[in-house]
Amino acid sequence: MTKTVAYHWHLRKVMNEHGINATTDLVPLLAERGVVMTSTQVYRIVTGEPERLNMRLLAALCDIFDVTPNDLIEPYVATSSRRGRKTGTTGTTPPKPSKSRPTRAVIKPAGD
Repeated sequence: MTKTVAYHWHLRKVMNEHGINATTDLVPLLAERGVVMTSTQVYRIVTGEPERLNMRLLAALCDIFDVTPNDLIEPYVATSSRRGRKTGTTGTTPPKPSKSRPTRAVIKPAGD
């Protein structure tokens, strides 16, 4: 059995709790604290789960929202078993198409 450490990123929730809903509102607040980022970079940090996080950014976020890193990052251990794991595609059947998948449109010439 292998342990994998993962985390939940709660920046979006913390922003909502402080009345900030637009990611662009965070750009000037970070700039005031010496962290200059584009609105696209801030959007990615807010909406995704960053794999790497600059410590100055983390400190600025903690200062802006008056929180600790524990409020932003919730680590957990996700265990996974190595036993019974399938590797490769040999001997497997292809997945069935989803019933909710749209069908391809067919355009016919006028008169047919």
